[in-house]
Amino acid sequence: MPRRILHDEFFKRAKDEGYLARSAYKLIDLNDKKRLIRTGDRVLDLGCAPGSWLQVCRKLVGSSGVVVGIDLQEIDCSFEPNVHVIQGDLTEIDPGALLGESGRLFDCVLSDMAPPTTGHGDHFRSVHLCEAILDRLPLLLRPGGSLAMKVFEGEAYPDLVRLTASMFKEAKGFKPRASRMVSSETYIVGKGFMGLRA
Repeated sequence: MPRRILHDEFFKRAKDEGYLARSAYKLIDLNDKKRLIRTGDRVLDLGCAPGSWLQVCRKLVGSSGVVVGIDLQEIDCSFEPNVHVIQGDLTEIDPGALLGESGRLFDCVLSDMAPPTTGHGDHFRSVHLCEAILDRLPLLLRPGGSLAMKVFEGEAYPDLVRLTASMFKEAKGFKPRASRMVSSETYIVGKGFMGLRA
């Protein structure tokens, strides 16, 4: 099994460029290839700790957009006024609390969430998290909107892609360059949200 390199090029770049974690480059790559986020968009970041995706989203949406993040962990970092962070559980929070006062649905929903890894059943717990996201999308994502969610690859992965495809005009897997080669993580990207699953 290949040795895991902790301080790779992305770790060093993150330190040099002021990102809170190397994971920033996963989202940068996702957005460069899939064009998920535009200036002025409303973006929801699920599992937003430690905050590097919030930083990337803020750059992409600019001052006219809105970024909302939620995580079980507290994030001890200050962001621009149009970035809002909520400590909580996606599966328990009222979707209205994520939408805010405007009540406007998001243009893009992102998830870098992962279950606590034990080496046993991690893939299925990861798929379960993704299914929870898909269940809530009609209350969070506007028609035509985009999704990118992390999942650990395994036997249930093809079914999850098919389920996502039943809700989007296009749904495909994508592994960013910054994902470690030894990791089973990949992302399912959905474009053109159609609403309730078929």
